[in-house]
Amino acid sequence: MTGGSRVTEAPRDPANYCYRHPNRQSFVLCQRCARTICPQCQTQAAVGVHCPECTKEARQSAPRRKPAVVTALRTSDRPLVTYALVAICVVVYLLQLLPGGAVTNAVVYYPPLTKLEPWRMLTSLFAHSPTSFLHILFNMYSLLILGPLLERMVGRGRFLALYLLSGFAGCVAVLFFAPTTVVLGASGAIFGLLGAFFVIQRRLGGNNLQLMLVIVINLVIGFVIPNIAWQAHVGGLVAGGIVALIYLNTRMASERRRQVMMVSGVAVALILLTVIGWAILSARYGL
Repeated sequence: MTGGSRVTEAPRDPANYCYRHPNRQSFVLCQRCARTICPQCQTQAAVGVHCPECTKEARQSAPRRKPAVVTALRTSDRPLVTYALVAICVVVYLLQLLPGGAVTNAVVYYPPLTKLEPWRMLTSLFAHSPTSFLHILFNMYSLLILGPLLERMVGRGRFLALYLLSGFAGCVAVLFFAPTTVVLGASGAIFGLLGAFFVIQRRLGGNNLQLMLVIVINLVIGFVIPNIAWQAHVGGLVAGGIVALIYLNTRMASERRRQVMMVSGVAVALILLTVIGWAILSARYGL
């Protein structure tokens, strides 16, 4: 009879084929999701293998390790901001010694330039008189004495804010009270550190008579010796004291947001004063 026997293939079991490549047979399962994967789709894990999706998910959910340098900087108790400020001032001073005086002219603060180049109110904090080594020497010595103390007390971010706002306030005071004066130097910011240290020490109950004498003597020197912008000293001193009061009254972790808003308020107030000071200067000299 005729017809021969017919051979029929058994139905193919999809579980024995790679879920990403249906034509590739495999009997290896992903350790996490238990789907069949071919050798091309396998990623070796600590136990078994993983499919591409599970590998990607594991990488995304794994805790990211911060670079060792970042971890070391965060855990170090060294006054890194103070050292960085000193380093910047020294580098700028060395650049100022180059012939032509281009660097000095580019960073000093001159009130009539406030509208066109307002950033000078901050860049001037890092420049010093290129004709007097004592200028940068005394300022950096003072910064190295006060900076580490305050930086460890209030933290790096708060210390930097204190320093910059104090220096900014010093330039604002110059804008109002000595608008034809060219200003450079970290003195305004350093007086801000003095004011902050005085307020903090007084609140903590320490004896700050000696510190008060230091502040008074330095203020008197600014009034007596020519070519010193005592206005910047006073402005920095007042701003430093105000910022320190904010820090003291918002010390709790729950008041962090309030502290940031209040310090930001000081910055906004200084900007508004700058606008007002420029308007007065412009009207007076027809700028």
